[in-house]
Amino acid sequence: MNAWIPAIEVVNRCLLAGVCEFVVCAGARNAALIEALARAETAELIRIWRHFEERSAGFFALGRTLETGRPCAVVTTSGTAAAELLPAVIEAHYQARPLVAITADRPAAFRGTGAPQAIEQQGIFGCYAWAGDFPGWEGSGPIHLNVEFEEAFEPGDEDFSRTSAGTFTPAKDRLDLAALARWLRADLFQGIVVMVGGLEAEEREDVFHFCRDFGAPVVAEATSGLREALRALAIHDADGVLKARPPAKILRLGDVPSGRFWRDLEDLPQVSVWSICRNGLPGLARQSQVTRGPLDRVIPALGDIEPADDALDLLVGASGRAARTEELLECYPDSEPALVRALSHYACIGGGVFLGNSLPIREWNLFAQWTRPVPTVRANRGANGIDGQISTWLGWSADVSETWAVAGDLTALYDLAAPFVLGQVNSEGRVLAVINNGGGRIFERLPRLRSMSPRAAECMTNPHAADLAGMAMLWGMEHLRIRRADDFDRFVPGAKPVLLEIVPDPDQTARFWAECDRIDR
Repeated sequence: MNAWIPAIEVVNRCLLAGVCEFVVCAGARNAALIEALARAETAELIRIWRHFEERSAGFFALGRTLETGRPCAVVTTSGTAAAELLPAVIEAHYQARPLVAITADRPAAFRGTGAPQAIEQQGIFGCYAWAGDFPGWEGSGPIHLNVEFEEAFEPGDEDFSRTSAGTFTPAKDRLDLAALARWLRADLFQGIVVMVGGLEAEEREDVFHFCRDFGAPVVAEATSGLREALRALAIHDADGVLKARPPAKILRLGDVPSGRFWRDLEDLPQVSVWSICRNGLPGLARQSQVTRGPLDRVIPALGDIEPADDALDLLVGASGRAARTEELLECYPDSEPALVRALSHYACIGGGVFLGNSLPIREWNLFAQWTRPVPTVRANRGANGIDGQISTWLGWSADVSETWAVAGDLTALYDLAAPFVLGQVNSEGRVLAVINNGGGRIFERLPRLRSMSPRAAECMTNPHAADLAGMAMLWGMEHLRIRRADDFDRFVPGAKPVLLEIVPDPDQTARFWAECDRIDR
């Protein structure tokens, strides 16, 4: 059969389902599909982004779903190209994002034969994606369309000029909130803390008013967009404070928190935990409760909740820790935390910040400035992998000027192909800030790994001497190396994207963290 016929069918099915953006990775097997998509773009029905590397393309498409809330498709040829989408599909699954994976395939007769570019693509993403057609797909996670194409490709005269696009409408969860309301009202005098993870833009206002009226101590992640707005209720250095004085209850709103205390909850069964989140997953292996649904629907449906005034005692101990942290930032101005503080003063005035996992998120939560709200803060907090961080940033902020990404050095090296799309996105004032501390230093902060042998520690941290100026040159970016806070004075954003290579003083950084550990003891 002429490959043109299934190509037209796929495009029409996508249009009917409201899929209007496509990231294409070209190959011989999906050529007919790309021609059909190009004609749909000419008819102004869709928007096409192009990439040469499938893993980065998948994360770029994920970033588009973060920004628009609507489906974005990533299109690959057959064979291992399809397999490269697995990390992005997994991340989309745990974030409940409508990522559409369209993989071209050889006809079924080639499966299991060992023929070139013929692998078992049907169901390749397993439980992480809906495998089938759009009917039955709820839109709260990825979908996989595997399309068989023959070699023959003779384009027809279809131009999509009389075609209209459909509307994407994700399924809504049915809410039963009686048990949650009873849990919130019961025994507040025993102590409750609200942990606010990543939120959608439309959820923030309801969550802000709820937290303010409820009055309980709050741990607000930067990705909530409420870190600065809820400062009066914030527990500074929450991991240390809550470990010393665990509350009776934790109410989690939004994505899974990045802090250490959330993982400590696995060993604190006496702390009752209730999560309200988009994907309906508890984020803990131990017993806890969860309500699935968008917070802008759940919070208003709860009705009036009694203020938790008796729970504010935790804030007293937190104020002293916050003051001591400020002293340490001044004592060690060239340490990694202090340079993150300096960086945050510049990044907060842009169009938004993307934080790459995982140390940049934790350091931003702890040390970023508090006085100026950041317009939007995003991160990949589904599976928390190192994959595709820069690509997701570029997809999320493709149409926005003056956006920043803050990533570690290994994260940047891992997504080296991401800036390929810089010529297709808004690059005005765009800044990639890479914290180059010579390897995966987050592992040095994990207590269970500090007793490892020097050779094992080397394997864990992957020390390197990479010069990131080469990465900037490769993709036509400006490069500026920051070693001291004063070096930021040389930073001037412009039309050309900038790679800020932040190189902290290792001795000052070690002393800073040693002093923090003494506070915790």
